[in-house]
Amino acid sequence: MTVESGSGGRSRRRKPPDPRHRLGREAEDAAAEFLRRRGYEILGRNVRTARGEIDLLARDGDTLVFVEVKARRGSGVAGGLEAVDARKQWRLSRLALDFLSRSGLAEVPARFDVVAVDGRSLACTHVVNAFDCALDF
Repeated sequence: MTVESGSGGRSRRRKPPDPRHRLGREAEDAAAEFLRRRGYEILGRNVRTARGEIDLLARDGDTLVFVEVKARRGSGVAGGLEAVDARKQWRLSRLALDFLSRSGLAEVPARFDVVAVDGRSLACTHVVNAFDCALDF
């Protein structure tokens, strides 16, 4: 544990880094490179909106792609894909619609992809158009 001195002689304890954050960064790096090699243009990483964060924002031809990256160390790729359940799809749909409307891109074709990353080998499994928008209009 690291201790830093603050003002007035008081000390502040800093938590050690969470290993899941490191795995998440490595998985996003692997997913971004995987998509680049397949001709995608990576437009943004960890794109923040009022409703949360989009892991990767990419372009595939004329289509804007919202990419959810899921890494799992023990349960393999299938566990990562299963983690994008109905609740997660609903949340990602809200994020995407918020992003599109605030960016003036509501008329741009868009889709949701999922890249599952094996936490040990960093091998990627890409599901194109993994789910439809989970919100009713």
